Amino acid sequence: MFPLVFEINTRIWLKKLSKTYDRPITLGKIPEEEFTFFSTHGFNIVWLMGVWKPSKYSKAIAKSHSGLRGSILDHIPDVHLDDIVSSPYSIPSYTVNEELGGEGELLLFRKKLHSYGIKLMLDFVPNHLALDNVWLPEHPEFFIPLSSEEQIYNPESGFEYIKGNYLAYGKDPYFAPWTDTLQLNYAVPETHRMMTENMFKISSLCDAVRCDVAMLILKDVFNSTWSNLGGAMKKEFWHDAITAVKKRHPDIIFLAESYWDREWELQQQGFDYTYDKPFYDYICSTPPNVERLSGHLAAAWDYQSHLCRFLENHDEPRAAETLGPNNKAGALVLLTTPGMHLIYQDQMEGFQQKVPVQLVRQAPETNDNELADLYKKLFVLQKTELFQEGMIERLDLNVATSTLCFGFHRFTENEHAFVLANFCPTGIAIEFQHPSLEHLSIEKLNILTTDADNKRKNVHFEDRTIRLCLHPHEGVVITLLK
Repeated sequence: MFPLVFEINTRIWLKKLSKTYDRPITLGKIPEEEFTFFSTHGFNIVWLMGVWKPSKYSKAIAKSHSGLRGSILDHIPDVHLDDIVSSPYSIPSYTVNEELGGEGELLLFRKKLHSYGIKLMLDFVPNHLALDNVWLPEHPEFFIPLSSEEQIYNPESGFEYIKGNYLAYGKDPYFAPWTDTLQLNYAVPETHRMMTENMFKISSLCDAVRCDVAMLILKDVFNSTWSNLGGAMKKEFWHDAITAVKKRHPDIIFLAESYWDREWELQQQGFDYTYDKPFYDYICSTPPNVERLSGHLAAAWDYQSHLCRFLENHDEPRAAETLGPNNKAGALVLLTTPGMHLIYQDQMEGFQQKVPVQLVRQAPETNDNELADLYKKLFVLQKTELFQEGMIERLDLNVATSTLCFGFHRFTENEHAFVLANFCPTGIAIEFQHPSLEHLSIEKLNILTTDADNKRKNVHFEDRTIRLCLHPHEGVVITLLK
């Protein structure tokens, strides 16, 4: 089964619930209505983002960081100091934040999810730890050292943890360092053991683990970035660590946040699912790159059935803003492709403002009820056997190649569906043929459209051929009824 995942910014969620119910809400006191919401929408996994103990250093840096302050003020012009908190990815230890209810209440929340048949996902950050992490005082060797000369050459590269001794900030080689973190040194075998122990701890508290920037600790990536400072990483981390955890927790699911086309490699090292950033890039580009998207969806089943597809998450801009008038068609394409599907908090309601993860107050926005209704219909479709188990192939449309229109076919031995999307600002007349349409009448076609009125009066069907005009920015699913 392809899981449907709902990501929640935990600190914002609990603060909003506390305001709604006019009482303090922590993880062990979540109202029943929230679990009903998860269940009725068909979510298989709830990802609580930001449950770990907060870093005091990270909070202080967030409050004084000039670049971050600009993003915060863009979202909340009247921001107060209490609105700003630590990054959820600057982790001092893998203990549950007591302000959220602590470990005991997290386990109560998980138990309640299980009563609805829903799993819990938590974060693991393998690349770095907070400046005030619990391991540093006794084990500075777990981190990448910097000489004082290197620190003078690049003052923004490291942290003076004791006088005259520097450690490198965590980083992605394509971006500036995360100055509230320390880079872990995977050239040191003890670092592997320590981080594997953290994975054991996390896996005892949840059913799925989302591994942040997982590709950064692939051996070749780590060595090209850090071997000149910390030595060479001799052995891959992920294969051994995931294998060890799955011996204790055979059913646990591992999801890798992955970029740079390293998805297949991470899948081979044990990940059940990996981020599908190419899908996101193709569909969210301006205009959408339908040719690349169509080719991407034709990839081998063993690869794409282990991808996690999304239109937004806490790192990316809101889909409603990025896709604009194509947002509904994008949602339809997303939820009719194979693989894991990730939905972010307020995505269904069409919120447009990205919230910095260092904020616990969210600007109010107006719900898009039409979009929310469409998502509910698509969630039902996503759960059907055809879209859970059906293979996928490119659909040849009789349409000009320069148009922003494409389609694909999902099928099992006995069921067929045709997914069509028009990302153009104009209507497009299309037609396609398929052997499965032989001897069928138009009454055997079930049609779901992203148009608000949900009516299609211009579908023509004869001689194994379907002809229709897709409206501007419209997505359509045509399912053959049994």
